[in-house]
Amino acid sequence: MGLLNAGQLAVRAVKCYLSPFLTPKSWLTTKAFQLGEKNILLMGPPGAGKTTVGRIVAHRLGLPAIDVDDDVLEKTWKMPVSAKLALVGGERFLEEEGMALCNFSASGCVVSLTGSNPLNAAAMQLVKDTGVVVYLDVDSEDIIQRLARMKVNRIVGQEAGVSMRDILHYRKQFYEKWLDVRVLCGTGDTVEEVVEKVLKAVERYQNHAAESYVSTRSDGVESSNQKTHFSDVVIEGLAADGGLYVPKNGFPNIDAREWLRLLDMSYPERALVLLEKLIHPSEVSALDLRAMIFKAYGSNFSSEAVAPVKHLVHNQYIQELFHGPTASFKDLALQLMPQLFAYCLPQMCNYLILVATSGDTGSAVLSGFNGLRGTDRHRTGVLVFFPEDGVSEIQKLQMTSCGEGNVRAVSVRSDFDFCQRSIKRMFGESGLTGHLAVEYGTVLSTANSINWSRLLPQVVYHSSAYLDLCRDGVIKFGEPIDVCIPSGNFGNAMSAVYAKQMGIPIRKVICASNHNRIITDFITTGEYDLRGRPLIPSQSPAIDILKSSNLERFIYHVSQGDGHLVKELFTRLDRQQQFQVPEPLLSGIKQEVQAGWCSEDDCLAAIRSLHTQTGYVMDTHTAVAKVVADRLQDGSCPVVLCSTAHYGKFAPAVFKALQIQNIPEDPAEQLRTLGSTATGPEIHRDMMTCVQESGRRRHTVCQAEYGVLVDEVESMIQDSFLKVM
Repeated sequence: MGLLNAGQLAVRAVKCYLSPFLTPKSWLTTKAFQLGEKNILLMGPPGAGKTTVGRIVAHRLGLPAIDVDDDVLEKTWKMPVSAKLALVGGERFLEEEGMALCNFSASGCVVSLTGSNPLNAAAMQLVKDTGVVVYLDVDSEDIIQRLARMKVNRIVGQEAGVSMRDILHYRKQFYEKWLDVRVLCGTGDTVEEVVEKVLKAVERYQNHAAESYVSTRSDGVESSNQKTHFSDVVIEGLAADGGLYVPKNGFPNIDAREWLRLLDMSYPERALVLLEKLIHPSEVSALDLRAMIFKAYGSNFSSEAVAPVKHLVHNQYIQELFHGPTASFKDLALQLMPQLFAYCLPQMCNYLILVATSGDTGSAVLSGFNGLRGTDRHRTGVLVFFPEDGVSEIQKLQMTSCGEGNVRAVSVRSDFDFCQRSIKRMFGESGLTGHLAVEYGTVLSTANSINWSRLLPQVVYHSSAYLDLCRDGVIKFGEPIDVCIPSGNFGNAMSAVYAKQMGIPIRKVICASNHNRIITDFITTGEYDLRGRPLIPSQSPAIDILKSSNLERFIYHVSQGDGHLVKELFTRLDRQQQFQVPEPLLSGIKQEVQAGWCSEDDCLAAIRSLHTQTGYVMDTHTAVAKVVADRLQDGSCPVVLCSTAHYGKFAPAVFKALQIQNIPEDPAEQLRTLGSTATGPEIHRDMMTCVQESGRRRHTVCQAEYGVLVDEVESMIQDSFLKVM
């Protein structure tokens, strides 16, 4: 691993200083922990198999097994549990069950809780403090069938007129509250399979160190006392050697029966299950992660489905990723990422998030971080740089409407690549980062897609699209789909590759470019060549990018983690503006992805053609994806087009495509006019509110000079943090 810069040293120094005073997020984080000192507490609904699984797990680990029903309650009451329930009724039963559990004491055991233990908060807290709570998340239909076979009559709430589905639904909120680790049981899982999952879950919970991250430019060798974990990569953003962080051991593969459990779940529920598997619980507890996810994907999305999939034409489907507050796919990550960032922060520094944007990222970052509250908001600032002439008018209004408090947008008389290159340079200059850390107590970080917590939530919506097609009967699980993505920085495409790695049957990830076709040329030839190549503004400005950051993660993935090769290639790109990958690697790249590009005329023609056929209006980026999918996709399986933005963000181009004359000057009127011509999607409510309220706010415009951007950074720190102090 390379040398840490001054900002990263500051972060880690603060964490080391604070560690003796912080309450551990998990008992597994203490060196004194031994498995025999704590209990494994199996929790789940009645009929989940807790008793049987508990006995087998205990036998496998050489630990005593305790069943709360048989070994605690019946011995305390001197009668069967069913008799006690019949004698005192459900409400009194829960009280007495709680009292009995409060008097329970054990250590180093596998304890099978009752299905109703979690309903008593005081007792459950005492029990939880003795160990790790493993939630057997079993499908409700499996539970109902088991209980019917067992003819169980000792369930609290089991009364005439109350269905077992209602009981299980009511209780789920309590299981979600107390779990440390979820064991997602597939439909039809055998007892032995559940046992294996429990053992793996406990091992994972205990072995936090195994879930570390490495740089794409590293040799994969970590210092035993300097492992990089989730909270580190969230805060640091960029690795010290200039590479991007990736999980050392890759992504977990989820089996088909577990995926099938997610079919009928809501988007937030799917996100919770998947992200629990990708973020270690000692980094972010299950309860805290749940709160963040349900806040991120709640009423701030105009569609209850969050990222709905709709049939377009023929075998083409469209995933609408623009229902968040800023009308772009970036909201799917950036309504969650700021919460994760604030959660992971050490307590003794301020943080300034630097962002370069070609349009959509800027407003999404500003919206996400503007939603923080309390001390998190006071300690976290956001400064966005965007090209003055490289974004749409509505995108500019969205960004510049956020100009108060902890967030600010500044435009630059240059292109996106200059903005992004300048930010990366700031991170690499130890003199600058050290000065800001020492002088202002402020550490720089980033929320661009180079930040791992930006990329991770995007894996969820690619997975969710496939699950929606299965749920709606378009395909059966295991049948392939293609995904076509308008690509600039490659983060969206990379997250689809990771969804495939987790077990989603994506056959091809199709990358769609506009006339700035750097990714298409690279995937076609294996050569990445920036020499003498100007960035040409387009009607799809969010993918007007020549230097694609997340391509580095893709090459690392395809090369099987060859950090030496990645470092060599991207060092050559920085110095010589060009590299060529070896032929065997190019073959691997073509097995994973396809790529194509379309002209401006073809883009606009696609918008007009689809509107004529169906009344549906695409934005210019989605149109790029459709043109490329029409050319490259062979029709043998469904293809999902990632609709990355609402058409209203690029109203002038859409008016041109639809050949509508007499375009209103007022942006709000433009949105209304377009909305009246479309059968779908509807006018975006938050975007309309923004343009109605923003007016023509003035904003700072900078010359394309690195020193000028550095001055803006220092000014932002002085305005945001020193005034608060």
